Amino acid sequence: MKQLATILLAIFAFQATIAANEPLKVMSFNIRYGKANDGNNSWKFRYELVLKTITDYEPDLLGTQETLLFQAKYLQDNLQDYASFGRSREKDPNSGEQCTIFYKKERFELLDKGQFWLSEKPEEVGSKSWDSSLPRVATWVKLKDKKNDKTFYFLNTHFDHRGKVARHEAAKLIAARVAKFEAPTVITGDFNCGENSKPYQAMVTEQGKVTDTYRAKFASPEKGEGTFNGFRGTDTGARIDWVLHTSGFQTRTAAINKFNDDGRYPSDHFPVTATLQFK
Repeated sequence: MKQLATILLAIFAFQATIAANEPLKVMSFNIRYGKANDGNNSWKFRYELVLKTITDYEPDLLGTQETLLFQAKYLQDNLQDYASFGRSREKDPNSGEQCTIFYKKERFELLDKGQFWLSEKPEEVGSKSWDSSLPRVATWVKLKDKKNDKTFYFLNTHFDHRGKVARHEAAKLIAARVAKFEAPTVITGDFNCGENSKPYQAMVTEQGKVTDTYRAKFASPEKGEGTFNGFRGTDTGARIDWVLHTSGFQTRTAAINKFNDDGRYPSDHFPVTATLQFK
């Protein structure tokens, strides 16, 4: 009996270790502004493809960009295993895009949440600065992983599509904020620039404490890494959608998800994914 009890205890301990080290599956997905006049690619023709892309991957953490309130509601209504958080970038909370965050309810406990604006007045709702064409935000949650009691932050953002200075300053602002977080951080977003840009350098190269998951797994740039596809499957541009993390994690896998249904794409961006492990 003692030998059986010892074996059972060893099995339970092994199972607990596996659960504690279970990877985090992360997805960043620009789902395309839901009111855009995209013809056959308009939201009403592709919302099910967006949902399928997410449910097929089944991320633990999902950061979406260009998300209008009705799109966030559709996803939340159909992703019942997830909780979500997001707020419009505009002064009116019921209008404008969000950078909505979704996370698995069963796995994570919400400890805190917030949003700041990518401007010289980050706490001022609806603010914009530099050469930004629109207000831009960073949305974040602080979570505890119930499998291992590890605490971490998850931040999701969308940089301006026109303002070069605004993108650089936004990157520096986020890098400074993340450096003050007292726990490891996962960052997702549409950064509207590639890895040779000043924003990338400010967050990854110069910061030194933030890892680009895709480049961690694929050291040398290759053809087909572009993440803006224009609903045509084009992958020749820059890799402008990233999953990043600080030194509290290590990258297990990284990918660009090019799922389509017979040439019909869920969005004009490919979602990007990564699997992370706590150190």
